[in-house]
Amino acid sequence: MDMDMDMDLSTDMPMDAPAATQSIYPHSATLFAAISACVFVTVGVLGNLITLLALLKSPTIREHATTAFVISLSISDLLFCSFSLPLTAVRFFQESWTFCDTLCKIFPVIFYGNVAVSLLSMVGITLNRYILIACHSRYSQIYKPKFITLQLLFVWAVSFLLLLPPILGIWGEMGLDEATFSCTILKKEGKSIKKTLFLIGFLLPCLVIIVSYSCIYITVLHQKKKIRSHDNFQIGASGAGKAGSPGAGGSYVTTTCPRKAREDNRLTVMMVTIFLCFLVCFLPLMLANVVDDERKTSYPWLHIIASVMAWASSVINPIIYAASNRNYRVAYYKIFALLKFWGEPLSPMPSRNYHQSKNSKELSGVIRSTPLFHAVQKNSINQMCQTYSV
Repeated sequence: MDMDMDMDLSTDMPMDAPAATQSIYPHSATLFAAISACVFVTVGVLGNLITLLALLKSPTIREHATTAFVISLSISDLLFCSFSLPLTAVRFFQESWTFCDTLCKIFPVIFYGNVAVSLLSMVGITLNRYILIACHSRYSQIYKPKFITLQLLFVWAVSFLLLLPPILGIWGEMGLDEATFSCTILKKEGKSIKKTLFLIGFLLPCLVIIVSYSCIYITVLHQKKKIRSHDNFQIGASGAGKAGSPGAGGSYVTTTCPRKAREDNRLTVMMVTIFLCFLVCFLPLMLANVVDDERKTSYPWLHIIASVMAWASSVINPIIYAASNRNYRVAYYKIFALLKFWGEPLSPMPSRNYHQSKNSKELSGVIRSTPLFHAVQKNSINQMCQTYSV
């Protein structure tokens, strides 16, 4: 009877033991990956939680429609840092998958689903920026709360529906790759959906984003060119005593106040930066998984470094927000002050126009206090009295 129990235990355990002996990663590489994952868990969870609090409590930032997509991006990053990365750190420390089979099937769903959510959220942000620039007159009609909610539901639904074939075992399957002790999409009957997902879920959104930002750049250049030609026409018409033509009315550049336009430009630059950083972080991993995917024996260190770069994408976004946008910096500072990290909440910095008006008032006060001003003012009043008396 004891022998039967030993045999049963031995048949239940082979999932873990061979995985450790068959690993193709050097121990130094797995240790580096495990430590990196622990660092990213700490920084990523804190950074994305603070970002969500800052976005939800800042009225200035909430008025932008893009904020809904940034929140979606932050939730995706937070889910990755709080679920995927801790499990990843443990498996690299142990050099084996020590959790249950069910969790092994859930792990790749969350991982690949988060990548898709991040990219599709960026597509939503890009389309928002394009409509703002190219279809400015219809922007407020299109980006109503109901439409934004539908877009976000679409982003999350499509991201995870793409993974249905391997989840159901129709095209590939979710399982453990013992050579790399990673739970991922495996081949089933010699077929895997991984390359198709790379094309649909990664390359296609990237192309949409690149084309959209290129169109934004061309549209802005075209509108500025129309404004310059219109201004030149008005100067010539006024010199000849004629009225100017209507010009480029209705465009984003002509109908948006300079301060709002500067804020939108900074926001657009920030979103472009986020996309480029995401691309730099995730492209090596996607290429490594597609090109060198047979047994991952060719370049093991390449896969480790590519994985660590991909994890970094869920950590760097809060840093980009703080570095590239003053409104986000103010929102972060207020949250830190609220949490008693330092000082009182920082008020938004006064604009340049405020400083100019303040300096003008101070200069006006100095001028009014001089004897010369009072003499000129008295002389002007006397002249006005003489004129009216005549």
